[in-house]
Amino acid sequence: MDHLCPCVTSSSGQTNWYHRNGQFSGTIDAFVKISRAEGVNSLWSGLGPTLVLAIPATVLYFVAYEQIRTRVKDFHSKQVGKTDQPFWIPLFAGASARVVSASVVSPLELIRTKMQSQKLTYFEVGGALRSHIQVHGLIPGLWKGLGSTLLRDVPFSGIYWLNYEGLKSAFNQQTPTFGFSFGAGAIAGSIAAVCTTPFDVVKTHQQIELGEKELYADLETGSKKIANEKNLQEKPIRKTTHSILRQIWQQNGISGIFTGVVPRVAKVAPACAIMVATFEYGKGFFERYNAEEYYRKQRSVQLE
Repeated sequence: MDHLCPCVTSSSGQTNWYHRNGQFSGTIDAFVKISRAEGVNSLWSGLGPTLVLAIPATVLYFVAYEQIRTRVKDFHSKQVGKTDQPFWIPLFAGASARVVSASVVSPLELIRTKMQSQKLTYFEVGGALRSHIQVHGLIPGLWKGLGSTLLRDVPFSGIYWLNYEGLKSAFNQQTPTFGFSFGAGAIAGSIAAVCTTPFDVVKTHQQIELGEKELYADLETGSKKIANEKNLQEKPIRKTTHSILRQIWQQNGISGIFTGVVPRVAKVAPACAIMVATFEYGKGFFERYNAEEYYRKQRSVQLE
């Protein structure tokens, strides 16, 4: 999950400390300075809106992946007569599951972005959504930015599950331990994060642009704001993924396209490790539990 931090000027007209150029020299430096200036709790700012999106997205994603993978594997086994899982099944299942989950929770992504950019409460979100739909329409409004999200997350998901299931097969871990799942998940997540960093950079640019539009729109009042919304509706200015990548390449070269790859890997690798290790442990636990319950009932029936 991504966080949108609106770095705007304070009410006194002075620029906030974190918005000044040259404040952070790196990821660790940012951790230290933010903790000193705002407290350690500020590192978890925006956790509430993030969980609103993360919980249903994660549940739907893992359920969809496991169902698609097992059903495609069973169908493939019947067709070719082999029980081995080919490499393309995790790739296909991971990409398909991400399309399903991202499409379903896209409106929640919009709600979270508005809550973080405009600092809205849960009770104020309804009015903001109605205004947004009136300007952009129902379908384009609620699923705004879905294309760029899929362009980043679908390749990531496919690459991730391809490498993770490949590591399980290479080490013959059909029922992996928690430690193996943790390590394999971190490795697979790191590979996928590096490969898809350019798309993450594009997504970040689009989120910043969206946040700035929302923030500056709040500063406009009356007829001026209505006129601007009308002009934006009549003449929408949209930057494609290709145009953003080309602009970044022209300005900063290859280093610009892979900007933030180190903090991205540092965030994604442990997140993937924790997620897949918990998923595998939970799946194994309930498989054993259901099997024991089944055999217990069978023995009870036989004794009767």
